[in-house]
Amino acid sequence: MAVIRGTKPTRAVLIGLKRRMKVAQTGHSLLKMKRDGLMIEFFEVLNKAKSVRAELVEALIKSEQRLNMAKAIEGTVAINSVAYALQKEPTIELESRNIMGVVVPKITADSVQKKMYERGYGIIGTSAAIDEAAESFETLVDKIVLAAEVETAMIRLVEDIDSTKRRVNALEFKVIPDIKDTIKFIGMSLEEMERDNVVKLKMLKGKAERLAAEEEAKKLKEAAEAASAEVAPPVTA
Repeated sequence: MAVIRGTKPTRAVLIGLKRRMKVAQTGHSLLKMKRDGLMIEFFEVLNKAKSVRAELVEALIKSEQRLNMAKAIEGTVAINSVAYALQKEPTIELESRNIMGVVVPKITADSVQKKMYERGYGIIGTSAAIDEAAESFETLVDKIVLAAEVETAMIRLVEDIDSTKRRVNALEFKVIPDIKDTIKFIGMSLEEMERDNVVKLKMLKGKAERLAAEEEAKKLKEAAEAASAEVAPPVTA
């Protein structure tokens, strides 16, 4: 029996522990519901992460193929020149959203997908291969941003699920059993104290009754002696 240290077997402590037990059981139930809800959310995000990762790999392969094609047509020097012509770099905005109490990032990218005249290089002096390569890499950046958001959310969910599971297990296997054992211990102690008190009360009652009986017997004896002294005849010489 795992009794909480320093617990005094009193009725006030027993009442407090029973209240604490209700709070612990309610918290345990709510945490289990949260854990189950987080698990459902995690598997949804996991499926999305798998899909996004597959799209990311596909976009990467496609981008490399179009870049190699553009290099073959235009040459490496032309490709480097086009790359340096970028005037407006993409901007990343980081916000947050809440999934069952877990704060996860919401990442948005601005100025990633551009129109042809927004890329900074001349349209006439370049071929369609460069445009296709640029468009592929813009799509790739979008996929990277989305993958970062989804996978970070998945990591946060895993961390919170692990934390919630530890709290559930602590309540289920440590806190609640200890409180139950302590309540049982205090109940047994109070019953033992009540039995001792009953025995003491019976002993005191018996002693009081004996004293009363002895006092009554003494009074009766004194009364009898007094009565016999009054009835007895006087002694003559």
